[in-house]
Amino acid sequence: MISLSLLRPIVAVLFAAGLAVGLAATASAQETRVAFGAIKADPSLPVEVTADTLDVNQETGEAVFTGNVVIGQGDMRLAAPRVLIVYKSASDGIDRMEATGGVTLVSGPDAAEAERADYTIDDGVIVMTGNVLLTQGRSALTSERAVINLITGTAQMSGRVRTILQSGSD
Repeated sequence: MISLSLLRPIVAVLFAAGLAVGLAATASAQETRVAFGAIKADPSLPVEVTADTLDVNQETGEAVFTGNVVIGQGDMRLAAPRVLIVYKSASDGIDRMEATGGVTLVSGPDAAEAERADYTIDDGVIVMTGNVLLTQGRSALTSERAVINLITGTAQMSGRVRTILQSGSD
């Protein structure tokens, strides 16, 4: 028979483990803010686009790049199978870009992936939606939506945010 004095430490350990699991579950929150990119980006820099094909519609002021699309602006890189670029009405540059089909964004040491990304150039804001994965070194966060501000170097993630926190020891 097991002594009651031996059971108390075991029950205490099990309770603490259960509490830790409960706290970890709450770390899987609805919204979180994180830093993004080693350096802040400048949305006034030129945008370079490479792709397999380009279709331009002069009437709508839109251009569709398809096949291995890579967009660069300063140190930021965005890759996707398809990118729609919408020009400003006065032919005064790019208004916004819509990347679809699986998007990868890299800024400094940080990277993000999603099903779609909408980039408003003047605001320097990229909204990524659909199975978002943000990696920063050994850490990773997932959510349904991420709003990345290239000017401030921050990201706000929402929609069932989940992360695994590394303790720092190997």
